[in-house]
Amino acid sequence: QFSTGLAAQSAGHAPLRELQAWMADHLDGDLSVESLADRAHMSPRSFARAFRRETGTTPAAHVEALRVERARLLLESTASPVTEVARTCGFGTVETMRRAFARRVGVPPAAYRSRFAA
Repeated sequence: QFSTGLAAQSAGHAPLRELQAWMADHLDGDLSVESLADRAHMSPRSFARAFRRETGTTPAAHVEALRVERARLLLESTASPVTEVARTCGFGTVETMRRAFARRVGVPPAAYRSRFAA
């Protein structure tokens, strides 16, 4: 099974690595660049540059990948409605989750669930 968490490069510097772990535990919160930069005690521009340099991806792309990965796991392991999965994973709307999921996984959430649910 593919795992975004394992595939994503961890930051070399401890503060950004710790922030990555925090992000994975707070997917339903505000994970905007501004909010993450504030948490890292950096300006948004410096944070975005450092994050990309350390991980090879933008903060927004990393957040989306984490949210899709969590949604994928929830769709496989629970019977929660797609609306609940979207809320739990921090997607603003079900449509936002559907677009991100289809872009990253290649199929819509409902199709994924019908193929891979336990």
